[in-house]
Amino acid sequence: MQHGDLIIKADYLLTMEDDLTVIKNGAVAVKGKNIVKAGTSEEISKEYTSEKIIGGQGRVVFPGLVNTHTHAAMVYLRGIADDIPLQEWLEKHIWPVEGKFLTSEFVADAVELACLEMLKAGVTTYADMYFYEDTAGKKLEKIGMRGVLGAGVIDFPSMYAQSADDYFRSAENLINNWKGSELVTPCVAPHATYTCGPENYKRARELAEKYDIPIHTHLSETQWEVSEIQRRYGKTPVEYLDEIGILSERLFAAHCVWLTDKDIEILAKKRVGVAHCIESNLKLASGIAPVPKMLKAGVKVAFGTDGAASNNDLSILGEMSTAAKVHKAISEDPTVLNSKTALLMATRYGAEILGLGDKVGSLEQGKLADLVIANLEKPHLTPIYDIYSHITYCMRPSDIETVIVNGKIVVDAGRLTTMDEEEILNKARGWQEKIKGSSD
Repeated sequence: MQHGDLIIKADYLLTMEDDLTVIKNGAVAVKGKNIVKAGTSEEISKEYTSEKIIGGQGRVVFPGLVNTHTHAAMVYLRGIADDIPLQEWLEKHIWPVEGKFLTSEFVADAVELACLEMLKAGVTTYADMYFYEDTAGKKLEKIGMRGVLGAGVIDFPSMYAQSADDYFRSAENLINNWKGSELVTPCVAPHATYTCGPENYKRARELAEKYDIPIHTHLSETQWEVSEIQRRYGKTPVEYLDEIGILSERLFAAHCVWLTDKDIEILAKKRVGVAHCIESNLKLASGIAPVPKMLKAGVKVAFGTDGAASNNDLSILGEMSTAAKVHKAISEDPTVLNSKTALLMATRYGAEILGLGDKVGSLEQGKLADLVIANLEKPHLTPIYDIYSHITYCMRPSDIETVIVNGKIVVDAGRLTTMDEEEILNKARGWQEKIKGSSD
């Protein structure tokens, strides 16, 4: 018998390996940060013992959910400006508030709230695009969450930087400070084709290649963006980024709503990952990305929430349910984006497009122990005939009971173990008063 640090048992175990089978009465053995074995409870009990056994009857275990696109610190701007078009939302509301309040302290406090919300909703990894990401990294270490932190780059000055050199200097500092970290993956994040010219995109690519890190960008989010890039360069945003050599497996692109068939072919050929942010796209009336067509063409698509200022929550469970239903409706095909595909996109595909597929996204021997235990003993989850269907169409963040990241329990009985939840909420209320007071 081998000794494990932790054994997790459940009525249903979803490893999200290639066959997507359901292991009834399953178990996972964890030693240190890693999964040493996943299988039936009987198999695990024959090989492993542990003083700590959690989960059990009425539970399901699956890999931690992956949020492949958000702006975590914008959780402090949740609900500040709703029901208006994207460009007006950005230029008249979001950017002015950021101009007044965007500081390292703002990001530090806001990231705590974002991580609290995501962890309690079963999200163990998120990909960010924002500023002061070095500060965010320190918070991730403290709270115990995994993140791909994208240092934002735009062509114009902001409260954060005065020139392209400033943005890239910050990006390189982020890389030097966090490359090799257990929880934080540094990333460079040129904002979008309409806010970054070709030189800054090429500079971002060179930096990413030099340090072997991902690139994160917005792409083809709105009809306005597509029209503007066609006016400037005579090409769609996808064709333009392809022409200047940005598209590759290293890049993951958010939104990808307005794509031509040729665009989809290019994304598939260049193995670009796509973050599908359906709730933000619906709320801002940006449109609905052609996800079934992308998946059929071989484009790897995962889920992102976008920022809480435009969603307005950070729940990947919500994205899964909304996406699965909306794509059925618009395609008039109830078989499109089925529940197994939705959970695959939320776990393994998410990890893969972030470059973390060898570490997380499925429950396999040798991978890091990032996983979720959900309580199935709820009225809305009873009775159970298909566990994938229940997770996609019925499960809520409040059903998440235990969350483990890197082998460490960070949410236990629905409560954060690494920081004081009330203190995080009180900080948020304090910032609310400052921001509200500035506009009165």
